[in-house]
Amino acid sequence: MNGTGGEAPVTDIEATRAFFGPRAAGWEDRFPDDVPGYRRAVAELGPPPGGAVADVACGTGRALPELRAAVGEGGTVLGIDLTAEMLAEATRLGRRESAVLVLADAMRLPLATGSLDAVFAAGLLTHLPDPLRGLAELARVARPGARLAVFHPIGRAALAARRGHALRPDDLRAEPYIRSALASTGWRCDSVDDGPDRYLTLATRT
Repeated sequence: MNGTGGEAPVTDIEATRAFFGPRAAGWEDRFPDDVPGYRRAVAELGPPPGGAVADVACGTGRALPELRAAVGEGGTVLGIDLTAEMLAEATRLGRRESAVLVLADAMRLPLATGSLDAVFAAGLLTHLPDPLRGLAELARVARPGARLAVFHPIGRAALAARRGHALRPDDLRAEPYIRSALASTGWRCDSVDDGPDRYLTLATRT
């Protein structure tokens, strides 16, 4: 996104923080019915006991307690988000008891190559400036055989309606686009649940 009238350009990072920062406090109060969906999605992702898992774009950290329960006390759970206010809200809600919270850009994760056993990404793809490069970055930090969940607690059509626009026919998350995108970025798509009530694509690092 570019500035006008001689103003400095607005970066994707600045735009994302400007959107989510003011909305962080009370975010979960706006969507109180989402937690069971997160619990189910984490169960289907199946992070291994004792493994290392990251929730990329964790927001207020709704998935973090579920990820901690999955990997156990011997595992590692990271909650990564671009917006400091979201991480502050996660802290206020006690999510630091479940995970290490990290302020970072999903396009440039501060993680070693092949360091994760599972990646959880809720509502991430539509906020990335380059979703394919973002999926490749998630693949970089995942070891072979690691699992990925691309999730949203409501369906794509309902989400589009919430935002006041029509569902785009070229939405990357739709089949077969998401299968092709995953295949080209180091993932094998295992399943796509693109229903009215939720969105969940599961994949395995090749």
